Amino acid sequence: MHTPAITGSGVFTPDQVITNEELVEAFNAYAEKFNAENAQAIAKGEVEAKGPSSPEFIVGASGIEQRYVMDKAGVLDPAVMHPLLRERSNEEPGIMAEMALEACGKALEQAGRRADEVDLVICAASNHERPYPAIAIEIQQLMGTVGFAFDMNVACSSATFGIQAAADMIRSGSVRCAIVVNPEICSGHLEWRDRDCHFIFGDVCTAVVLERAEEARGAHFIVRSTRCATQFSNNIRNNNGFLRRSRPQGMEDRRDMQFVQEGRKVFKEVLPLVSKHIATHLDAAGVTPDDLKRLWLHQANKSMNDFIGKKVLGRVPTPEEQPNILQDYANTSSAGSIVAFSKYSGDLQPGDHGLICSFGAGYSVGSVLVERG
Repeated sequence: MHTPAITGSGVFTPDQVITNEELVEAFNAYAEKFNAENAQAIAKGEVEAKGPSSPEFIVGASGIEQRYVMDKAGVLDPAVMHPLLRERSNEEPGIMAEMALEACGKALEQAGRRADEVDLVICAASNHERPYPAIAIEIQQLMGTVGFAFDMNVACSSATFGIQAAADMIRSGSVRCAIVVNPEICSGHLEWRDRDCHFIFGDVCTAVVLERAEEARGAHFIVRSTRCATQFSNNIRNNNGFLRRSRPQGMEDRRDMQFVQEGRKVFKEVLPLVSKHIATHLDAAGVTPDDLKRLWLHQANKSMNDFIGKKVLGRVPTPEEQPNILQDYANTSSAGSIVAFSKYSGDLQPGDHGLICSFGAGYSVGSVLVERG
């Protein structure tokens, strides 16, 4: 059995930013237009009027101050309210594969590896732009890696589940070097016309290189252990899919074809699930909360992370112990914890322990316990 290690990480960040102020201006213009067009129905109580949003509401509800997106023009147009991404021919690289190239390139550079030394690519993300051919295989071709590749979707836990899959294959000897890449275009599945969630998501792509620890060419993180868990829930759901057109009125504009959540239920049910998952994982690995130098948590909501951090450590974590990036990136689904890891891991010393944890729809929870090598 071989010991897996994370030897490189990389982040692709879109060059377009939407601030809370810009987002609120667009949403409120849409809400005013909607209310004017439906004034009679609203007066009769047949349609509910849309209330305004505000930057203060967004920060208070989430801790988010801005988000990076692949297209802001469509999102900020009150007549559109979604990203506008050009149609690509089958001969062109897909947008997710294009995002992945930069993130993977940075991760390979940090690991000191060439693409042709990679024999596994896992594209782990909450949404894929097509069912097949796999995005991972397209990334494999564009990068020039060898071996095999496949897609994985476990919603916001996709990255940690992907890391576990890659680490297990490295342990068994079936692969020597792997990339787990997470291209997340969350702006595409967000309902920007819904005040309760229009601020939640942003776009980004992350990647990590895993290989045998004994073959690492520089500073690295030994993967001490991994743990994944799932529990079915409808409280975070998206009903879009390839069978949509087979159902009566299936192609109509329906709210449940975008991101839908019961936020209060998620908060109430996910927090104890994640806290217990982490505590059990640490206990099984023989690591105490006091041994943890860093928690890289899923970046969904500041209040959720604050609760989990306090529950795990038994006290309020310092910003250094539990870095947050969602104020800048918003919720980037599976990529959030990896953005935090990539940006806030270089200062750890040999022997220091940290935990990457992501959680979300499913419900799903994945955790990766690492030690600085």
